[in-house]
Amino acid sequence: MRKKSLSLFILLVIGASLLVAGCVQNQPAVTTTTNTTMLAGTVPLQQGNITSNASLVSFVHSAVAYAQTNGSEKALAEFNNPNGSFIKGELYIYAYDFNGTTLALPFNQEKVGVNRLNETDSLGGFFIRNLSDAARNGTGYSRYYYPNPAHNDAVEAKLGYVEKVDDGWFLGSGVYGGPAATATTNGLNATKVRNQP
Repeated sequence: MRKKSLSLFILLVIGASLLVAGCVQNQPAVTTTTNTTMLAGTVPLQQGNITSNASLVSFVHSAVAYAQTNGSEKALAEFNNPNGSFIKGELYIYAYDFNGTTLALPFNQEKVGVNRLNETDSLGGFFIRNLSDAARNGTGYSRYYYPNPAHNDAVEAKLGYVEKVDDGWFLGSGVYGGPAATATTNGLNATKVRNQP
């Protein structure tokens, strides 16, 4: 009986040693990645871009609510203010009427009052027309290529999100997604990405 107990004790010690060794050995490094945002038919936003699509949508939605509560005159004054409450990091609100006339553009005020419906982006897409078309449906996205002032006006892919305020005008904002060369090498020439979540 004593021999059985000793054998059992040795087995328990060996088992416990193996169990402890397995629990305390170095675990493999855990690799984490930054989630990139991807819309069907587009390039992903670059890693390191801290503005999510949800934040972009929320930002524009809050601006639409502000415009509907305060009226167009007060809202447009606030949206055109480069130090106003609708400047959040890389995000700012722009406003257009459905004819393509700029109503608010805080960092490019010389464009306010200018009709840009037939103006093309850096790769030849009718970006204001596409944004307007998306907004006519209520809300939507559009990809276009535009100089990024934070990167010495280098042309970059930009994802714009727009919402209709009423039948006369719409608001939007956008996030840059990296150099245009990256987008074009993936075979993307279309600038419309309408109504993607």
